[in-house]
Amino acid sequence: MQSVPYSGDDFYCDVAIPDPGSLDVVYEDEVVLAFHHTRPFWTNHIVIVPKRHIASFTTVTSADEPVVRRLLQVVQTIAAETERTTGAAAVLTNLGEYQDSKHLHVHVHSGPQR
Repeated sequence: MQSVPYSGDDFYCDVAIPDPGSLDVVYEDEVVLAFHHTRPFWTNHIVIVPKRHIASFTTVTSADEPVVRRLLQVVQTIAAETERTTGAAAVLTNLGEYQDSKHLHVHVHSGPQR
């Protein structure tokens, strides 16, 4: 977990992907990393990111299709497991000013806000 607050604009490229050992990893392969959020907003809060930098959902191109396809497969699996174990799940991505980290990422969460 982060001991010093991160102040850059791409936590995933700068911190998470280079050092997954510092995270509570849920899933990792050569394309995607999924981990428990370092500052969770909900009781259950997992973030799924492509390891290759893609700025946002709205910047995805046809060249990104294999990566985004894999990302969505992992999101589906994690969302299904979250729903199975907690009874519900939500899937969320942020855009523009709502996107603190300028790297495509998807949140899977359930439970009350913290």
